[in-house]
Amino acid sequence: MPEAEKSTMSLLENAKSHLKDLVAFDTTSRYTNRPLIDHMAAFLREYGIEPVILLDETGEKANLIARIGPADVPGVVLSGHTDVVPALEKGWTSPPFDLTERDGKLYGRGSCDMKGFAACVMAMVPQLVAAKLERPVWLCFSHDEEVGCLGAPAIAEWLAKREVPPMLAIIGEPTDMKLVTGQKGKIAMRCHVHGTSGHSSFAPDHVNAIDNAARIIAMIAERAGEIAENGPFDHDFTVPHSTMLATMISGGVATNVTPDLCSFTFEIRSLPTHDARAELEFLKTRVNSEILPKMQEKCAETGIEWEEIFAYPAMGDNTASEGFAFFRDIMPEWSGKVSYGSEGGVFETIGGIPSVIVGPGSIRQAHKPDEFVEVEQLSLCLAFLGKLAAKISEPA
Repeated sequence: MPEAEKSTMSLLENAKSHLKDLVAFDTTSRYTNRPLIDHMAAFLREYGIEPVILLDETGEKANLIARIGPADVPGVVLSGHTDVVPALEKGWTSPPFDLTERDGKLYGRGSCDMKGFAACVMAMVPQLVAAKLERPVWLCFSHDEEVGCLGAPAIAEWLAKREVPPMLAIIGEPTDMKLVTGQKGKIAMRCHVHGTSGHSSFAPDHVNAIDNAARIIAMIAERAGEIAENGPFDHDFTVPHSTMLATMISGGVATNVTPDLCSFTFEIRSLPTHDARAELEFLKTRVNSEILPKMQEKCAETGIEWEEIFAYPAMGDNTASEGFAFFRDIMPEWSGKVSYGSEGGVFETIGGIPSVIVGPGSIRQAHKPDEFVEVEQLSLCLAFLGKLAAKISEPA
């Protein structure tokens, strides 16, 4: 729909129209997000805003940064990711990349996580441009959040280098438009156990890679149980302690061959106060002292290889920051802290920008067939963004 036509629509209808446009781009992480970024950039240029485009090393993925308002005072970041998880599950009752409205809900992949927020931000752009902003709004949209917050660090680093960096980042992940003030960090790992193979009738002569992988997985589960029992704890989180678990495993070639290779993935989701790197090193030390020597006693060429898939930092409680204090009176009801990831920890840790999470939709609707966002949630988001615009239009 032409932007001139959209300008005559109500704010909510405008947001719904933008959401339909955004959902139509299949930005599953395995694909490029460039067409969507180009679409957003073209829209911003219609309002005299020239965005900054940050490409990854392949040139196939892009981040977008745009400023509305003055550059010489600290402002606020509105941040979202452009990628979505695959829509291959059975159970979709309407095409996942064609936004469909039914009974007050908007169905489509990414409608909730998190293109609904992006659509609301785009709908607000004309008002933000027309307003006499005393502080800037930084619009930041990243690539590949779903596979490890891969795009957000470049945005955080770019913002941190500004002469006047932002004072607060608002991450639009789905929170039912309630305030979230903490988020766990994550380290995703892959472990390769290298044993020796041979006919399974001579199993005692071999180093069984699956058996030894199972022993490591048992250690992970044991340590997870200790953390669940002894902490550290933060009961504001949906799960009040850090978690560790194995998530995928593969190995072996036949029922009568001792496996010489087994690979598995595992993760550590950590509270902001819990050192996940120290937990990982503790696990490696224990494996190297209790499992590896017994493997290499039979065959020196056996071994265990650790591969980091991705990691992102936790987001702490930033309610004591100057940036949060400035916006405190417009913040919605507090709902706690969450165990899922976001770019909030990246902005805080890499960019030095205090962050909170507020966005439309429920995380319970994300990553499943018939993902949806309620129309009412978009209305609440637009109302919140309207309050934010009014707040930064007040004379300093």
